[in-house]
Amino acid sequence: MRLTSKGRYAVSAMVDLNKQQTEGPVTLAAISERQFISLSYLEQLFRRLRESGLVKSVRGPGGGYLLAKEAIDISVADIIRAVNEPVRTTMCENGVRGCHRGNRCDTHQLWESLGHHIYRFLDAVSLE
Repeated sequence: MRLTSKGRYAVSAMVDLNKQQTEGPVTLAAISERQFISLSYLEQLFRRLRESGLVKSVRGPGGGYLLAKEAIDISVADIIRAVNEPVRTTMCENGVRGCHRGNRCDTHQLWESLGHHIYRFLDAVSLE
């Protein structure tokens, strides 16, 4: 299974945001310091999270980010999908590339089913 740093960082940043937003909007700089994620990388991730309706930005002094929904209504899978980070369990791309000589491997269906189970699990885990 492959989940790159993009998905892991997005989930970590959202967990941090959820914990810290009780005091008001949270800056990306503060998340960056606590989570050891570069600020420029967080800006890219939060742009996608905002476009997906998971966070909202607050401008001006004391501004930052807040969750756009209740934490219980945001799943880990929502976060991963928002940053366009698929959880890949097969080596295939488009159902063929990466498999054996242009055909699906014998275990393709097994790994693909595992991927579906992983997403169901991640859909069941809320940010809360």
